[in-house]
Amino acid sequence: MSVENLIKMANQIGQYFSTESDHKLAVHGVRQHLQNFWTPAMRRELKDWQDQNPGDELHALVRAALAEPAAQA
Repeated sequence: MSVENLIKMANQIGQYFSTESDHKLAVHGVRQHLQNFWTPAMRRELKDWQDQNPGDELHALVRAALAEPAAQA
């Protein structure tokens, strides 16, 4: 899967969880979704891309979820 598709899907997940008023719960929701529905390879590819491109192309909640160690497993 292309990194562009991963970014698009991740941003959709971030947008969905942005309706949660508790930031910590929103980040947890994004992280859980990535853990439950994405393969480890997909998570690694997105994380590697984010490490190389630290801009704001990814939704803030996705960036926060990827920064947590559990999201990389």
